[in-house]
Amino acid sequence: MPKCGSQVLLCDLPVRFDTYKGCSHGCVYCFAQKKANMSDIKPYESVFVLKNFIEGKRGRDTSWCDWDIPLHWGGMSDPFQPAEKVFRRSYDCLKVFAETGYPFVFSTKGALAADPEYLGLFAKCNVVGQVSMVSPKYDGLEVGAPTFLERLGMLEKIAPNVKRLIVRISPYSAGLANEVASYMQDFKNAGVYGIEIEAMKRGKKRDGWVKVGGDYCYPVEVLRRDFETIRDAAKQSGLAFFVGENRLRAMGDSTTCCGVAGVHGFNPNTANLNSFIKNGRINYRQKMEEIGTAKCFLDGYLQDSVSNITIKKTSYKEMMEIATNTKVFLNVMGADVTGGEPDILSRGR
Repeated sequence: MPKCGSQVLLCDLPVRFDTYKGCSHGCVYCFAQKKANMSDIKPYESVFVLKNFIEGKRGRDTSWCDWDIPLHWGGMSDPFQPAEKVFRRSYDCLKVFAETGYPFVFSTKGALAADPEYLGLFAKCNVVGQVSMVSPKYDGLEVGAPTFLERLGMLEKIAPNVKRLIVRISPYSAGLANEVASYMQDFKNAGVYGIEIEAMKRGKKRDGWVKVGGDYCYPVEVLRRDFETIRDAAKQSGLAFFVGENRLRAMGDSTTCCGVAGVHGFNPNTANLNSFIKNGRINYRQKMEEIGTAKCFLDGYLQDSVSNITIKKTSYKEMMEIATNTKVFLNVMGADVTGGEPDILSRGR
């Protein structure tokens, strides 16, 4: 079943769908390798679970979601990596997406996304495509993936067959602003709608980096300067600009950083800290106020047994309201927060 974890705090499309476990791209920076052996590639979520979700069936951590929220396909593994040639799990799911018109976003570096067999199905889907690519300097860090220039060639094939095509400049490394900016016109010429940028994060401390939530990150002012350079080049080329870096989300044309805002049939989740920072409030759906709809917060948020008991008796709304008063989460979103934190296990009960 498509899953949703603690990213629901920050992300407008937090429900992920993965047709594979493991990935052959070999990206040395991949966050997913912390949770799984990425070299062990096997089919994962199936046509059956996809159909169930589309029909309205929800799992433990998506019980708060009672509408056709767009799925983010490729959250933990690339759906169009070489293993797809063998298993064809993604092709079978694409046929379901095409038949139902259910909205989704795919994220890929895989060459199969530009294969005519797949392009023909994309053209029948309600889909926004994302191709991840930063710089030719990354080719040595992504040894199993197509090169930067090969992905550049994929763009013009994919763009006419999706509602929008976004280039994900992620994970961005500080100091590459001028080089990245130099590709904006190439992206535009290939039919790309816009770019999304998010910086590298690390689990271990590095000189000059700062702690943000559970990660070490570039100082925000370093990123702001680089992002401004890239944004100006994007705008000059006629591209939309989105920022996946939580502390700088407001720099983008929309705080829904995946680029789906305004696409017909795409209705993301705005009941999160992203909305709270922007508007000073959160508007909840009725389902989110029901007891037991907070279980998505167990993933990476409150994982001990006491928290489990608490969350079973708590609503999505209650947990999100706690988050809006919790310093560490607001700091992740770039808010300048002072004062103590509330007791996150007692508030809202």
